[in-house]
Amino acid sequence: MNILIDENIPWMTARALVEMGHDVLDIRGTAYEGIADDQLWDMAQQERRLLITTDKGFAQYRDSSHSGILIVRLRQPNRFGIVISE
Repeated sequence: MNILIDENIPWMTARALVEMGHDVLDIRGTAYEGIADDQLWDMAQQERRLLITTDKGFAQYRDSSHSGILIVRLRQPNRFGIVISE
């Protein structure tokens, strides 16, 4: 699966997804870090990636055609990774 990780998702989550064999683009540490939400959304659509974020603002795109949005709520943001199981 092609996945785009927003900078608000723990890095451990991105690493776990890579280890599971997914094609993961983590925005952190790239020239795209800090870009506007609409630009991030456009990038996800152009590259046909599932967007994983904690930003509830992306819910506005739910009725459009896209590769997927996963909006997660974290108890302690950016402290620990999201538990991922196959």
